[in-house]
Amino acid sequence: MQVTRTSTIEEIIENIPESVKYLMQEGIRCVICGEPIWGTLEEAAKEKNFDDQKIDKFVNELNAFVSDK
Repeated sequence: MQVTRTSTIEEIIENIPESVKYLMQEGIRCVICGEPIWGTLEEAAKEKNFDDQKIDKFVNELNAFVSDK
């Protein structure tokens, strides 16, 4: 899976389970009551007032999880 800004949170955590811990540590809520939140990575990050540079960092670091497999 290639993570992009428009990847949905559900898609990311289904394909990269370790992303849940990473996103939560970064302040992006990605699971509520055991279910993924709706929306894209970019939408979730913008809700928390992250700028484009930080969102790009999230994309790069999530893709690093994929390449480590």
